Amino acid sequence: MNLRNLPPLSESTLQGKMIAISGRLTMLQLEKFEKYLIEEFYDDYRSGEMSHKTFTRRVAFIMGSMTATAAAMTLVGCTPDEVPGATDPMPAPTSTSTAKVDTSTAATSEAATSSVPNAKSPLSVPEGTSGLTAAMVKLTSSGTEISGYLARPEGRQRRPAVLVCHENRGLTPHIQDVARRFAKEGYAALALDLLSREGGTESLDPDAVPGALTKAGAQRHVDDFKAAFDYLNGQDFVEEGRIAMIGFCFGGGITWQSATEIPGLRATSAFYGPAPDLGKVPAIKAAVMGVYAEKDARITGSMPQLQEALDKTTVKHQLRVYPGVDHAFHNDTSERYVEAQATAAWNDTLAWFKDNI
Repeated sequence: MNLRNLPPLSESTLQGKMIAISGRLTMLQLEKFEKYLIEEFYDDYRSGEMSHKTFTRRVAFIMGSMTATAAAMTLVGCTPDEVPGATDPMPAPTSTSTAKVDTSTAATSEAATSSVPNAKSPLSVPEGTSGLTAAMVKLTSSGTEISGYLARPEGRQRRPAVLVCHENRGLTPHIQDVARRFAKEGYAALALDLLSREGGTESLDPDAVPGALTKAGAQRHVDDFKAAFDYLNGQDFVEEGRIAMIGFCFGGGITWQSATEIPGLRATSAFYGPAPDLGKVPAIKAAVMGVYAEKDARITGSMPQLQEALDKTTVKHQLRVYPGVDHAFHNDTSERYVEAQATAAWNDTLAWFKDNI
């Protein structure tokens, strides 16, 4: 039995599957985003982009025990000699940074973050670019303080805004750069750190970040974006109601789910993210755009079902497959980046937002 061949039972949730590992029966419960991430890491491992150690660590942080890790790795296609033993020790998370993120509420100071490493896109916008301002800001979600990176044109002129949802790597310099790209186009762009409650992305072991995101649960992330939507609506530099959302990979999935739960969104663009529960598609009010990669069969393969569900509604929608590229082709800090198609998808998104917000 392979995770890839299992049908999308009730939101692609795999409940109550009994897996035999080394003579033991283990109850394996995988939610949609856990399944999605483990399959993504397996693909990266098989292609040589991720070491066996990193693959195992990331699955272990998601699953929470080595027994469940072994079961998940077996289901996704690993051979017995690639699977850890149930008695192997769980990996210990390591802190990559002890520095505290500046979460000043002043949105007019320049952010003190590193430049984008290995950025290859001609669209990349350096920090301190004239006419733009960027900073970490604080807002409240469900009674808890969270943080995000806000980039916007200087001045108090009211402008449309964009919510930005990061990948499974958390709030990285690349995602901050994406926010600045929107600011350069005249938007106020807010990229949340969905791991604010865990101390922030920079404080975590990178291998532990995906597990922390799945442990928090998709609903917490959607609720944080509901709070971010309200936050932007209350700023005197945002045109009330003219707010869009974009997300990448894991963030594309959160963007789709947010589209079903935040009726005030005007438009969304989800880059190669898992589809929402098709039963919730009729609740979408925003004009939705899906960006897919031709070689990303794991995600693009389910696009026809989403297309059919959207076609039955009156919501404006566009699902587009970009040829010759694979998952994460927009991320210019990764090896899968393809400038021509990344630029095309970016320009298509800008046109979609311009037409719909």
